Amino acid sequence: MNKKNNTKIPGFARLILDTNPPKAVLTIAVVLSMLNTLVGLTIPLFTKGLVNGFSFGSLSTTQITGMAVALLVQLLSGGVSVYLLHYGGNKIVSAIRERLWRKLLRLPVPYYDSKETGDTISRLTNDTAIIKGLVTDHVTGFFTGILSIIGALAFMFSMNWKMTLVILAMFPLTFLVMVPVSRKMYQISKSTQAENAKFTSVISRVVSEIRLVKSSGSEPIEYEKGRIGISNLFQFGIKEARMQAIVSPIVSFLILVILVTLIGFGGVQVSSGAMTAGELVAFIMYLFQIMLPITQIAQFFSQFQKAKGATESIIGILESEEEDQESGKSVENLHQPIVIAGVSFAYKSEEPILRDVSLTVGAGKVTAIVGPSGGGKTTLFSLLERFYLPSAGAIRLGDTDIREFSIRSWRQHIGYVSQESPILVGTIKDNLCYGLDRDISREEMEQAARMAYADGFIQDLPLSYETEVGERGIKLSGGQRQRIAIARALLRDPQILMLDEATSNLDSKSEEVVQQALKNLMKGRTTVVIAHRLSTVVDADSIVFVEKGQVTGVGTHEHLYSTHALYREFADGQLRMNRVEQL
Repeated sequence: MNKKNNTKIPGFARLILDTNPPKAVLTIAVVLSMLNTLVGLTIPLFTKGLVNGFSFGSLSTTQITGMAVALLVQLLSGGVSVYLLHYGGNKIVSAIRERLWRKLLRLPVPYYDSKETGDTISRLTNDTAIIKGLVTDHVTGFFTGILSIIGALAFMFSMNWKMTLVILAMFPLTFLVMVPVSRKMYQISKSTQAENAKFTSVISRVVSEIRLVKSSGSEPIEYEKGRIGISNLFQFGIKEARMQAIVSPIVSFLILVILVTLIGFGGVQVSSGAMTAGELVAFIMYLFQIMLPITQIAQFFSQFQKAKGATESIIGILESEEEDQESGKSVENLHQPIVIAGVSFAYKSEEPILRDVSLTVGAGKVTAIVGPSGGGKTTLFSLLERFYLPSAGAIRLGDTDIREFSIRSWRQHIGYVSQESPILVGTIKDNLCYGLDRDISREEMEQAARMAYADGFIQDLPLSYETEVGERGIKLSGGQRQRIAIARALLRDPQILMLDEATSNLDSKSEEVVQQALKNLMKGRTTVVIAHRLSTVVDADSIVFVEKGQVTGVGTHEHLYSTHALYREFADGQLRMNRVEQL
């Protein structure tokens, strides 16, 4: 559908139409539902004839057959329409979820910096479930309810227009109650969804970091945060219940008043001969065919208000600016230096992280970036990965600004090994092959594992490469996770290698093995290393010292040791630390 025309359509309808819903299936479902409603409108007429005759003998075979056929048609059309409606509703929600999931994967890193994980998960699960409930359970009830009301009123007018007018006089009171309540329900629904997303964030964070929670003895603190969320959701539930408590008794009272009025006024009409007893019974049946749809329509509006709130949240994500990974040219020649020229960057304008940083990463060389924590080293890596754009300056490959390359092409040539060594739930094989767009043979995996010094411990595992590593690789040690990450980078075969404190969390023995694995990985590649360990950087072709977001020294280890006081202090501190570890 044309996006320009789409903007004139209300949010909920636009979201549904953009999913390309199964129109034929939904049309058939609605038609069958309406057929079911129309057939239902004939039942009171058969009942009228039966009451007026006071015996089955007064009914002809044709009438009995007609009533049986009507009931059978109602049964079949009702069942098929419910199935088709649920099929269509699930199809729509599946398309919304797929579209939302695709969008979430394409959103840039800065988007996630300002959003909690649980909030995002809630949009994908809870909010779409609300829309599903509206489509599958309430939309058809709304349309068939209107048809049922119109049809029932038409038959009632044809039988006794005076009594019909008396009944209709009661209905405006119902709408006077429903309109303000509906608005209030919308406000409560939006607040409930926001609180639900917040509560999901708390659960997601605690469960994913449960070991930290327990080792820190933070269970009481986290319990209190969760309890507050549960309490807030309870309060919103009470507010919603309060609204229902206002509506339900009023609607029930109005139904009772209408029913008493109908029976009283109808009794007078029957006594005077103005209408038959059968017509009065039919009138009462038609009244219920009006009351039930009114309840359905009221529920529809209540659910629609909830869906409007959910839709706004979903559309907010769908309209967020996404990362364009395809535009730009492919990277052809990577055997060129990476030039960082006058780069400045700030996550927030008032808090600059990098200030006019300039350095050159030689092609096929090892460039180490060292300096105090918080100086901007990891932020520089994020700029090289193009997670963020510099606020000033440029990063070039040779003479070409890297922004001219497509993001996908640029990142395909980068291998990143961090101190956290992210490991996904699954097998060792799954983790080694993650992100690769080609099939990896067993021989290739084993070769990469050997070069990463990971083959020994992998072979000792019960199922070798098919061994499950647990959530976040909890079944592996820190050194093992690092070696898996290095083997994964080897299989990726990147031309540019980025190592972020790759040995900082390891003991001396593990560090020695990982260092050897890193040497295998770094051969023939343009390598940028962030490290605190002197052993990691002392042999680098170039060392860049960064402090407080600025480059204050560039050179070899010997050059910086003799000319840069803070680097010398850094190096001496590392030497002392190494001697302590050896003791």
